[in-house]
Amino acid sequence: MTSAFDDTFRGALRELLVLRRDVRRFRREVPPEGTFERLAELANFAPSVGLSQPWRFVTVDDIGRRRAIREMFVAENATALGDYAEEKARLYASLKLAGLDEAPLQFAVFADRTTPQGAGLGRRTMPEMIEYSVVAAVHTLWLAARAEGLGLGWVSILDPARMAVLLEVPADWTFIGYFCLGYPETEAATPELERAGWEQRRPAGDFITRR
Repeated sequence: MTSAFDDTFRGALRELLVLRRDVRRFRREVPPEGTFERLAELANFAPSVGLSQPWRFVTVDDIGRRRAIREMFVAENATALGDYAEEKARLYASLKLAGLDEAPLQFAVFADRTTPQGAGLGRRTMPEMIEYSVVAAVHTLWLAARAEGLGLGWVSILDPARMAVLLEVPADWTFIGYFCLGYPETEAATPELERAGWEQRRPAGDFITRR
């Protein structure tokens, strides 16, 4: 296999990264059948410690479960609001932090720390590499979705233990996140939180330390 890693390719990749965005506002149009399975197949190319492939995807189509997840989000979000005061609280209350009502496709992602695949390679000193590997798969899926004109939103304001019970997964799976997938209402090159005034993106140089 050969690839042309030229300026055109790099420019398209940069545009994809810029337009990735955490989407909270979706159109209700349902993507073609098989979309999630195709994206999961691409996510399966993500790097994983020891080639363990510890990602576990759980699609959530059941209306009752979706309703329970939304109720959990509303409760946890109200609790989180109490962590802020004055102007920050007002701004937090105005934010749209999930697309649970609109997103046509929804799924949870878990990490299987007990997987025998990979025989523990690379995990003795850093067992958390399992979770890091799953996050790499999520990001791979995220980019693959954007390349198809889809948007992904990561919902983290949920209780991990309750999510595991609600979705009836093995007790040794670790909850990574809940995701909303669909066509975004609008395209944007800047994060919604930046546009809302919650935080401003800092340049990469701020995070580089030289020794």
